[in-house]
Amino acid sequence: MEEKSLKTGTTTVGIVCKDGVVLAADKRATAGHMIVDKRADKVHVISDDFAVTIAGTVSDAQLTIKLIRAELKLKEVRTYKRPSAKEAANLLGGILYSSLRRPSMFPGIAHFLLGGRDGQGLHLYDLFPDGSITRITDFISSGSGSVFAYGVLETQHKKDMSVEDGVALAVKAVNTALQRDSASGNGIDVIVITEKEIKRVMHKELVCNL
Repeated sequence: MEEKSLKTGTTTVGIVCKDGVVLAADKRATAGHMIVDKRADKVHVISDDFAVTIAGTVSDAQLTIKLIRAELKLKEVRTYKRPSAKEAANLLGGILYSSLRRPSMFPGIAHFLLGGRDGQGLHLYDLFPDGSITRITDFISSGSGSVFAYGVLETQHKKDMSVEDGVALAVKAVNTALQRDSASGNGIDVIVITEKEIKRVMHKELVCNL
């Protein structure tokens, strides 16, 4: 029963740069050993200040994105100010914690990387499926292809690298995973978060046999 649920397989990457945060992911979704979507979006803008990558069960990730978008908007309406990155991470962590502990015949798991900006600067958080929150100061990867991405990130990441270099590194890390992880593939999406804007800088689909 577990293999019939739609999963993203996935390689996602988050990199903290001196002038921004880079989020990247592949575009393949799988159900067991079957590729069911070659154009899956795994990097999502959830507000004017925040974006996330997703890994895990697609239905849970999609529902969680809808919930966190609503919670961020409600937070802004109630407080008359935009949520901070820490508040956004706590809101998302709370949703994940509740979802994992809700009784269900089909337990779902979703892993998020949250990048954002606020009055204190630029931020990157790792939100594990159990709701735990870890602030990342250099780089992070999640999903089935993360072991391959980490090989690139560990050896080539440099402190205080520019956004341009961060994008190139993220693409290289994801592309390396695409070559070795059968659950990752079919393209790369990259979003950059700076103090001025959140911008999708790459949306590339790849034609391959896997």
